[in-house]
Amino acid sequence: MFTGIIKEIGIIQNVSSLGNGKRLEIAAQKILDDLKIDDSVAVNGVCLTVTDFSENSFIADAVPETLAKTTLGSAKKKQPVNLEPALRLQDRLGGHLVQGHVDCTAVIKSLTVHRDHSLLTIEMPSEFERYTISKGSIAIDGVSLTIARKEKSRLTIALIPHTLKRTTLHTKTAGELVNIEVDFFAKYIEQLLSNSGETKITEEWLKLQGF
Repeated sequence: MFTGIIKEIGIIQNVSSLGNGKRLEIAAQKILDDLKIDDSVAVNGVCLTVTDFSENSFIADAVPETLAKTTLGSAKKKQPVNLEPALRLQDRLGGHLVQGHVDCTAVIKSLTVHRDHSLLTIEMPSEFERYTISKGSIAIDGVSLTIARKEKSRLTIALIPHTLKRTTLHTKTAGELVNIEVDFFAKYIEQLLSNSGETKITEEWLKLQGF
């Protein structure tokens, strides 16, 4: 489990084949202080298991399913990635609860940078649109963010300069893909309602419930 608060930007040092999967070596500093084999690290929002590490980097493997559903399928050497170690029970929940299980990828439509804020607009697959609401939470490349505006499957997120600078989002351009994890509570609620015969979750229903 994670919170979507990025601890540092790592750099992919090497990408090698591992059967139909890939082995990633990622250079890091801050998160290596207490990292151990079998620990979980969110890499651009994807939960991966540490299989080895050194003073300057760690290694994690990505299976074919992960490569097919996330942007790690096109991971390349020297690429910057957002890194967050797994949440500890005593940690503050600075963002929102994030599982590291990417639901889909979305395409960046625009990133407009202003002096005091930036606006990131993405287009996500329509089948996941129902899990998002205005002012709701979403994880983009592992970053916990709040949806400022929603027009069906097109979402606009307002970013403070600190978030833009401290994550890989400042490197993004229109047309690039990003990993998306919707708020998993919405999916549980939908399933509960579906099993009970209630209508599916909608933005209006969530507003009525106080979300």
